[in-house]
Amino acid sequence: MSLSGRLVVPLVVSVLLCCGAPRADGRRSDVRVITDENWTELLEGEWMIEFYAPWCPACQNLQPEWESFAEWGEDLEVNVGKVDVTEQTGLSGRFIITALPSIYHCKDGEFRRYQGPRTKKDFINFISEKEWKNIEPVSSWFGPGSVLMSSMSALFRLSMYIRTCHNYFIEDLGLPVWGSYTVFALVTLLSGLLLGLCMIFVADCLCPSKRRKPQPYSSRKPLPEFSQPLKKVVEEQEADEEDVSEEEMENKEGTNKDFAQNAIRQRSVGSSLATDKS
Repeated sequence: MSLSGRLVVPLVVSVLLCCGAPRADGRRSDVRVITDENWTELLEGEWMIEFYAPWCPACQNLQPEWESFAEWGEDLEVNVGKVDVTEQTGLSGRFIITALPSIYHCKDGEFRRYQGPRTKKDFINFISEKEWKNIEPVSSWFGPGSVLMSSMSALFRLSMYIRTCHNYFIEDLGLPVWGSYTVFALVTLLSGLLLGLCMIFVADCLCPSKRRKPQPYSSRKPLPEFSQPLKKVVEEQEADEEDVSEEEMENKEGTNKDFAQNAIRQRSVGSSLATDKS
């Protein structure tokens, strides 16, 4: 092979890689591949997205129709994309994919799930006649960009990472299954302890505990809102005591007078008896 031929082959390969992966029939695919890195492009413009898995028979049957529909994307002013859930686990969690294939329509950040027939003609009519307006959009709470769905995406990616580590322990390191489970159990316990300590430390820094000295109780100084009723009660008690003391004084004076009169009567009777005897 000449020098020019050796230079042409790498040049052709690089051009093909830059333009995109060709289809089986040799033509370049109009379907855009959506990943965890570029999924935010779905929030702008109009999109039709397919979630599929390579091993899914229904997805394989849909593939020719989806490719044919993507050829009309430029005329319909719609972007056509696809997501491999086996590779993009974060997106499968972000959209809560429970069945394959799943198709979503997106218009300026509003997502709607397509549940109609899966043919090229039906896809074209769905966009051209704006049938998507008859479908209720996904709530903002459960939208792919919400905090809740972002957390779900992180959980899905974490689960895939744990699965990868489990396979590494069993296949590469040769650990038994129970050994791999033991490792994950220990890591879970240690991470829980560390997380608890961090939360306690943060709580103490944000809300430090304050020790208050107990205040002595003073019975002479009642609270302001109860001062008036207590004063009235005290005054009534004092008035009752004064009334009782006055009654006791009167009773004592009456008894003293009666005693004095009786003493005088006894003296007068005694003197009269003495005169009679004499």
